[in-house]
Amino acid sequence: MDSLGYIQSAEKDLLHTYNRYGVVLEKGRDVYLFDTNGKKYLDFAAGIAVCALGYGNEEYKAALKEQVDKLLHTSNLYYNAPVIEAARLLKRASGMDRVFFTNSGAEAVEGAIKAAKKYAYTRDGHGGHEIIAMQGSFHGRTIGALSVTGNGHYREPFEPLLPGIRFARFNDLDSVKEQASEKTCAVIMETVQGEGGIYPAEKEFIEGVAKLCRERDILFILDEIQCGMGRSGKMFAWQHYDVKPDIMAAAKALGCGVPVGAFVMTERVAQKSLVPGDHGTTYGGNPFAGAAVRTVLEIMERDKITEHVQEIGGYLWERLEGLRRKHECIVDHRGIGLMQGLSVSVPVGEVSRKALEKGLVLITAGADVIRFVPPLVIEEEHVDLMVQILDGILP
Repeated sequence: MDSLGYIQSAEKDLLHTYNRYGVVLEKGRDVYLFDTNGKKYLDFAAGIAVCALGYGNEEYKAALKEQVDKLLHTSNLYYNAPVIEAARLLKRASGMDRVFFTNSGAEAVEGAIKAAKKYAYTRDGHGGHEIIAMQGSFHGRTIGALSVTGNGHYREPFEPLLPGIRFARFNDLDSVKEQASEKTCAVIMETVQGEGGIYPAEKEFIEGVAKLCRERDILFILDEIQCGMGRSGKMFAWQHYDVKPDIMAAAKALGCGVPVGAFVMTERVAQKSLVPGDHGTTYGGNPFAGAAVRTVLEIMERDKITEHVQEIGGYLWERLEGLRRKHECIVDHRGIGLMQGLSVSVPVGEVSRKALEKGLVLITAGADVIRFVPPLVIEEEHVDLMVQILDGILP
């Protein structure tokens, strides 16, 4: 079947919840993708910040193939070695204490919300607690995750959602304090807002929220689903600040393409929150997902991926600044490491479409931001090529 046939079949057979670009991607190599017609694309999207190691990493492939030959799934009625090893490495990378593996980022957020509510219930002996979330945030599309997503466009068709959610303004500490009350059990936010437009947390803000939470025994939940796993130049973006979350959500590059997420918590929270029967998953943390996470964490640690991100992220920043000085349509430049964005005054959808025509995969964030979340293994030559193509597209 040719690419047109695949597209026509998809439009007939799949639920139309995505406005896809008119290409059928078939394979990848290093930091490039290829469609069914053989066209080559430089990838600056990484499957929405997922494919941190690029495509075709031999060690990663070998680990997955080996696990396929051994055992894919057992359920959580039994122990399995790969996920135990993965948990140990994730604890070491995060400095946290307990791990629960999920199948996605949205599920990780759902688990974090449940853990926070159960912690407050255990402490107070009753329910009815509230959560403070951030305007402009995005945490997922399941009902709980959607409830703490601060964008009415996503929320309104599905209301009423989870009750007891209050929204504060991101990077505005006073607005968080205004929303806090005796009912507040948690504050949840992205360390770097992704879908909302690539907004890193300001130091005074995130450290102030963490201090407020400590003083009032409010759990501090950080969503590191997109900005974590080395993308900021630290393994997790909160490690740039003098903070530590009580609960953290991770996913995307955690499995580098294998669907897996996790919520991780401190021992203090673990001892007073979820117990057997409170939460579970059939597929989460199965041997195949465990092998993926273990291998990704081993490669990132051994190959010093975060150090590379710091170096190449600085180079990307310089080159994008050069574009900003040259093109009046570029209004702002934000981000950290290999999670950067250009706010532009031209239609971002058109920029993305034209880039794809020229062999460059770019995605957007919010209404006016070109988002750069490439594989973490890109080199300067790939940045130069991307900038060359984008320079020819922007007016």
